Amino acid sequence: MTAARPVLGVIACSRMVGTEAAQAVMERYIRAAMRHADVAALIIPSLPDLMSATEVAPRLDGVLLTGSPSNVEPARYADEGGDGPFDPGRDAIALSMVERMIDLGRPVFGICRGFQEINVALGGTLRRDTSSSSDLLRHHATEGVSLDEMFDHLHPVHLSEAGMLARAFGKPDLTVNSVHFQGIGTLAPGLTAEAHAPDGLVEAYSARANRAPVVAVQWHPEWDADTNPDSAAYFHLLGQALRGEA
Repeated sequence: MTAARPVLGVIACSRMVGTEAAQAVMERYIRAAMRHADVAALIIPSLPDLMSATEVAPRLDGVLLTGSPSNVEPARYADEGGDGPFDPGRDAIALSMVERMIDLGRPVFGICRGFQEINVALGGTLRRDTSSSSDLLRHHATEGVSLDEMFDHLHPVHLSEAGMLARAFGKPDLTVNSVHFQGIGTLAPGLTAEAHAPDGLVEAYSARANRAPVVAVQWHPEWDADTNPDSAAYFHLLGQALRGEA
C-alpha cells in the first residue's frame, strides 16, 4: 500500500469572478507544489467570519502562502496609508495561520505576498517603494506589459553562505523574477536573511520555529517550476520539510 502523501494547505485570495465573490488561488501554485513537492493539497479559504486558523491548522502538514495582486494592509505592521487593493480576510487568516502552524511545529512556506505576510505575522515591517525608490532596483516591470513580460523582469540574488537555500540550490547565486511593489522593511525577530538583491533588499529568509522550518522567497518559483531547476528546487525543499527531512 502506498504511503499517504503529506497534505499542504494553500491560502486562497478573495476575488471577484464576474459579479460574484470567490475564493481563488492561481493554479500554477498548486500544480508546482503538488508536482515538485509531491504532496496533496487543500485550499484554505480566507473567510475569517466563518472559520479560524485554529480549527484548520491541525489538519494540515504544512502551509504555503502564495503571491497575490493584493497588498498586506499597513495597519497590520503599525503603518498607515499605502496603495491597495487590500484583502483583509486573507490578512486575518494568513497571519493567524502562520502563528498556529508554528505553535504546532509544522512548516510554513511563502512566496511574494506570502513572504511579506510571514514577516508581518512575526513582527516585521514592509516598505512599499520597491518599484519607485531611487536607492533600489526596479522590482516590478513597467505597467502595460504582458503577463509573460512581467514575469520575465529578472535580477540576480546572492544566497547567504551555508544557509538553508544555498544548500538546497547548491550554488551561491540565482537569477530570479521580480514582481512586487512591496518588500521587507524590517526583518522580523527570529528570521535569518537567506538572499539579497544587489541593492541590499532581503529576497529570502528562513527560521527554525518550534522545530519546523519557515522558508519564504520574494520571487515566484511557481511561474517556471517545470522548466527551471532552481524553481523546482524550492518545491523540493517544501516536500522535504513536510516529510520532516529539512
